[in-house]
Amino acid sequence: MRAVTKYRFAIMAAAATIILAPTAAYAGYSGGHDSQPGPPPPPQTSASGNAQGNTISAQVGAIVFDHSKNGKGSSTGPVTPVTDWTPPACWFAPTYTPAQFKDLWTKQRLPYTNVQSFVKSIYDRYQNGHPYTSWNLDKTGQGYWWIPVFNTDQNAKGDTTECWKEPEFDGFWADTQKPPTQPKAVNPHILSALAYAQLRVPAISVNLSPSGKQTVNLNTWAWLDKTAVKPVSVTASVPAIGISATTTATPIALHIDPGTPDATVYPASGNCPINPDGTIGTPYQPADGNNIPPCGLTYLHATTGGSPYPFKATLTWKISWAGSGGTGGNLPDGTFGTTAPMTVQEIQTVVR
Repeated sequence: MRAVTKYRFAIMAAAATIILAPTAAYAGYSGGHDSQPGPPPPPQTSASGNAQGNTISAQVGAIVFDHSKNGKGSSTGPVTPVTDWTPPACWFAPTYTPAQFKDLWTKQRLPYTNVQSFVKSIYDRYQNGHPYTSWNLDKTGQGYWWIPVFNTDQNAKGDTTECWKEPEFDGFWADTQKPPTQPKAVNPHILSALAYAQLRVPAISVNLSPSGKQTVNLNTWAWLDKTAVKPVSVTASVPAIGISATTTATPIALHIDPGTPDATVYPASGNCPINPDGTIGTPYQPADGNNIPPCGLTYLHATTGGSPYPFKATLTWKISWAGSGGTGGNLPDGTFGTTAPMTVQEIQTVVR
């Protein structure tokens, strides 16, 4: 039995490599055996969209991502969860029709192993009624064969134990109208987490007054216009079975880090909440003089030796999702920040 397991893993590993390619994933066999035919395409294999900026609609397995409302441009980046949350490391996806699944095993996998006990176990399970009969060819159009998909995202560090369990690891059947009960079967919640990993939020440029060089003991006001803090979202869907989830990132606070302990921040936490009108902080007005700002900072010592302080502004984004079937909820907040060099001088007179 140990030999059977060894060959099962070896054969499936090659298949997993093919499944995980981001686009045109089923075009050919990967791993140096160019003469071997590639697995047949799964349902909904054609990726749609364009490759301009971050708007491409890519496909992993049977999952399609819509980035049309995501952040765009070279200055965008992924949010960092405020907890140790990571995207799912694996899941099961509806991948093959009955005919495709039969070809996968009888023409592309089994011919390359001489372990007859393994071959017999596959035929017994999928052809000879233990528990499936004739690869479920009589159920064509009623459902799909599901197989494990392993996430190639380097941040996906979760447990993959459920996806390696036999016999589900070799593939299981689920009718389209009856969602599978396997814990790792793709569902709106899993889709929401995969969409989370695809979110890209814009870098921010905080308005400061005074701008440019800062001055010791002079209060600096900081603010963001509402046009700079708009929600972004990504939708993940499985068209073959009609499920989807849209994950949305909404800015909720700005954190200011002066880059040195020799500074005072306002408020004391450094967290400037978003205002009811969608702005953060308050623009400086001449009448404000050197009043303490609702969002800002005061440097207490000048920079020396030509080494500026690394001033960092970080937005916190609330992450929520809404899925098919009335599903939805919240995922861990995420952050994304930018750092800029800040020179601080010590002079007597300042013009804002």
